[in-house]
Amino acid sequence: MSGFDKRWLDLREIADHASRDRDLRRQVIDHVMPAGEGALVVDLGAGTGSTFRALSPEALHWRWRLVDNDPLLLAEARNRHGQSARIECVEAQLSDPAVDLLSGARLITASALFDLVSEEFLVRLLAQVVQTEAGLYAAMNYDGVCRWDTSHPMDEEVVAAFNAHQIQDKGFGPALGPIAAPVLRALLEEQGFKVTMEPSPWRLDRSHAELQRQFVSGMATAAAETGLLAETDINSWRLARLERAENSGCLVGHWDLFAVR
Repeated sequence: MSGFDKRWLDLREIADHASRDRDLRRQVIDHVMPAGEGALVVDLGAGTGSTFRALSPEALHWRWRLVDNDPLLLAEARNRHGQSARIECVEAQLSDPAVDLLSGARLITASALFDLVSEEFLVRLLAQVVQTEAGLYAAMNYDGVCRWDTSHPMDEEVVAAFNAHQIQDKGFGPALGPIAAPVLRALLEEQGFKVTMEPSPWRLDRSHAELQRQFVSGMATAAAETGLLAETDINSWRLARLERAENSGCLVGHWDLFAVR
């Protein structure tokens, strides 16, 4: 996704891979495997290929179409996996994906994407997904929950401001933010999909100190942009949280979802 640098994506990938629901991951693999080595997986908002790595080693036997609107991230994906003839990198506008991008897919995936999009975008996308008869695996959808082991008086206010920022337009219309997973589930069920949804929260500890620092800094910036809190209060919170990153754990809520017809 445009707007995210590979350093941030690499940091969060460690937490993402540890947090993905394992039973759901197994269901996804079991869905693709019967289609054989020619099975096509289309990954929307692929970045540097994190979902491909999350589903490996099984993913090595499938064909992958990594789709993103950020040429720098796709270039990194090529650098990491370009030696594989089974991986195709496609630069495209994610806000209006062409039908042929999804054509022939056995599985369509998106990680940490659907909380950035609007309900209207999901309706349009699902109309295309139905035409492919593919399964949909949507992982790491943020749900608005963020709790630290050691509390700070400003935690709830900053998280609330951050969540308000999450529903602003991210290029796909008014974003769903924390309600993305249940909205997506309802839309899929309306289309006759059988949907399984499982929690996949980040559980960050001192080994994730740099990720915690990056996350706190990003949260503070986003909260400040809403204008809901005084900048001095946000800066005080940010500095306190950065100082505690080596010693305080953090839980950040996400949901994984898998749907088949």
